[in-house]
Amino acid sequence: MAEQVIPPSLRAIAADVAQLLKERKETISVAETAAGGLISAALLSTPGASGIYKGGLTLYTLQSRIQFAGWTQANIDGYKGPTPDIVAGLAENVRAKLESTYCVSESGTAGPTGGSTPNRTPGYVALAVASEHGTKKTELDTGKGTDREQNMLAFAIHALKLAKEVVAGQSKM
Repeated sequence: MAEQVIPPSLRAIAADVAQLLKERKETISVAETAAGGLISAALLSTPGASGIYKGGLTLYTLQSRIQFAGWTQANIDGYKGPTPDIVAGLAENVRAKLESTYCVSESGTAGPTGGSTPNRTPGYVALAVASEHGTKKTELDTGKGTDREQNMLAFAIHALKLAKEVVAGQSKM
């Protein structure tokens, strides 16, 4: 049996999002941090991805956010960890630059180490999906504790679940 690159749970939600986008003739871009490229990889693993995927950025370092996501030194100076507002800003910036219908974004604390504030606790993730109708944002704890890989996978799955919810809820103009 062939080895699978994308775990089945992630592949399934990526396929759902891709199918919705294809049906609607819409596109998506990705701005991810702690998921480390898993969201993009999952979307790109779906047949016909070139018709729906506009591009993605793995904005893991604060410096990469200056170079590619519209941040300034002031953003870095005031940075206190991921929040829904920060992730919404990443999604809105990347969506505009890549001219996609939607942009899904996440930033979290994968672990095993973290900080003393709730948004720096392993398992915390902030999520956002930007569209021309606005930006939906949320935050959650995966419940995966300090398991870095399981948190990364959960971040990607929850991000694509939010994308599915937003895409499915948009009315065609």
